[in-house]
Amino acid sequence: MIPQHRRLVESLELPPEWRGAFAAVPRHLFLPDTITDSVTGETVDWYEDEERWLEVAYSDTPVTTQVDDGGRYGPGEPTSTSPAPSVVAATLRRLRAAPGMRVLEVGTGSGYGAALLAHYLGDDAVVSVELDFELAEQARIRLMSAGYTPLVVGGDGLRGWAGNAPYDRVVSAVAVRRVPYAWVAQSQPGGRILVPWGNAFHHGAVADLVVGAHGTARGRFEGRIDCMWSRADRAPRDLLETYVRPDADYSATRTRLHPEEVVGDADGAFAVGLQMPSVYRRVRYASRPGDPRFTVFLVDPATWSWASWHVDPGREDHEVRQHGPRKLFAELEAAHLLWEESGRPGFTQFGLTVSADHQLVWLDDESQIFASSR
Repeated sequence: MIPQHRRLVESLELPPEWRGAFAAVPRHLFLPDTITDSVTGETVDWYEDEERWLEVAYSDTPVTTQVDDGGRYGPGEPTSTSPAPSVVAATLRRLRAAPGMRVLEVGTGSGYGAALLAHYLGDDAVVSVELDFELAEQARIRLMSAGYTPLVVGGDGLRGWAGNAPYDRVVSAVAVRRVPYAWVAQSQPGGRILVPWGNAFHHGAVADLVVGAHGTARGRFEGRIDCMWSRADRAPRDLLETYVRPDADYSATRTRLHPEEVVGDADGAFAVGLQMPSVYRRVRYASRPGDPRFTVFLVDPATWSWASWHVDPGREDHEVRQHGPRKLFAELEAAHLLWEESGRPGFTQFGLTVSADHQLVWLDDESQIFASSR
């Protein structure tokens, strides 16, 4: 074990049963020659600075491993990452997998997670599905080079992989807005589904679901995580440039509600997002250095509706502009009020039920439906 690997393993809070897997699987074997620290933005190349490359590879931060879906001339937008090892450890702890179980992993990425699962459960117990065929092939090569041969499938992980079903555990490395029913259908009764879940307004909660005997899965939101969206759920590119036109008609009002009370509160933002799942939020700061002014934008691409929420620090009220058939700021105020009237619940008080026809979010118990979708 190289020193950087040893230091990382020693720093992680690992369940005893997973310590051997993390010690046996070197993270650097599953990273490309050029990587970017997703926190600092530093990009390093193995051939130019091997020592610094290993430092980044073994830092407890997410590492960008692909941009622009592998295209050569895009804007450099991250499209695949290797999560921070501490996040991987927390996910595996929540998964509660045990020898003898079969696991479906959605989003192979670099193959690091599949290697950890294969080491602990055995190659034959793990199926990993990756939508990007090039990433899938690279992961197969890295896994075989490291001595692991789980089944890596190039395909749409949102459809699961029926060939090896039923599974005892399904774990997703990509965030979704709707839990695919295929995952429920391909799971054993009593099986678990662990997936980052969100919507256009808010993303980062982990849904921990247990599959029932009658074709449904239910559970609560247990933690926060920041990871890539599934490609089907990505936000449109150039959102503000496309939908917020400078020559558009709008109505103007003023509000005393400050963004910190809504988008700055993780629990409040989660609850508001449940009521406005198709509405994106973006923040634009003043272009001049030291200028504290900023604007929060709300955008619904389906109706070309938008609202801008301009904040001048020091003022007690703020200008709001609204355009389109949906009055998005009015909806936000109503959603925020509902959260306050519900007692300002934390996101872990919410739960999710998934069936073939519906996805229901409830507060405290299933008798209190907070949001639903077909």
